[in-house]
Amino acid sequence: MKSTYKLTPEKNETELYASGHSACAGCGQSIAAKTVARVLGKDTIICNATGCLEVTTTPIPESSWRMPWIHSLFENAAAVGTGVISALIAQGKEKETKVVVQGGDGGTFDIGFGLISGMWERRDDLLYVCYDNEGYMNTGYQNSGASMYDASTSTAPAGKFSFGNHQQKKNMPKIAMAHNIAYTAVASVSDLYDLERKVKKALTYTGPKYIQVYSPCIPGWKTEPKDTITIAQLAVDTGIYPIFEAEGDRVISYKKPPANPPKVEEFLKLQKRFAHLFKSEEGKAEVEKIQKMADDNLEIAREFHA
Repeated sequence: MKSTYKLTPEKNETELYASGHSACAGCGQSIAAKTVARVLGKDTIICNATGCLEVTTTPIPESSWRMPWIHSLFENAAAVGTGVISALIAQGKEKETKVVVQGGDGGTFDIGFGLISGMWERRDDLLYVCYDNEGYMNTGYQNSGASMYDASTSTAPAGKFSFGNHQQKKNMPKIAMAHNIAYTAVASVSDLYDLERKVKKALTYTGPKYIQVYSPCIPGWKTEPKDTITIAQLAVDTGIYPIFEAEGDRVISYKKPPANPPKVEEFLKLQKRFAHLFKSEEGKAEVEKIQKMADDNLEIAREFHA
């Protein structure tokens, strides 16, 4: 499955997320971040949490960012963003410059969770973008609050007595909605047009905004670089990863499910982090549990379009 996305740059335009970084070939996070940067434009200050995106793009003294970019600690990117927007307000420049906070799921779902909640509670006029690759991929593929059920990770490995991670993925978009923020959206690298549209739309709202982007990880998920977009598309089509938008606590759009959605088995078999599920009858029963989760998500989407 090939993406039909094509960039048609304006004359003399240069990419704001430049080549030369050290991300893996086929990195979903890099594909997404490059798209987001292109939409944001040069008049943007990015505050980035620790993680793969930070490590691969800013080895001292180099940077792949052609815009102002700040890295502090794993947990406090949201608070740094608050400080930056406060400084711009004090200078009367808040209308001239956008402030965007970026992080992976580790810095978003877990380590930075409290400070993100505080940012939302303060109603800061910031866009937060989470690149969700479902684990602490920069430090050895450990579990995060975003890790998928039954995935084998370095801290929850599949084995004789376990099928891997048995915690449910934390529903960060719904948590954002519970904060009644201005705009919440879920996107995927399988549809960059949709991601672009949602970033542009987010920037039209005043107040806190949250966009979560499904971003497959080659080494963490044990996949082939050529399969990144296929896996991301299957996650959406099977119902594993629901795509929707919300204003406040109200969902305003849901991606319509395909008439004949693929089975989750197609999605799982492309990732060796789930290889253990296909080695026993007990594993096959786990696949059925995952199928039920996906089917429930699809039913919610169908009801929205009914």
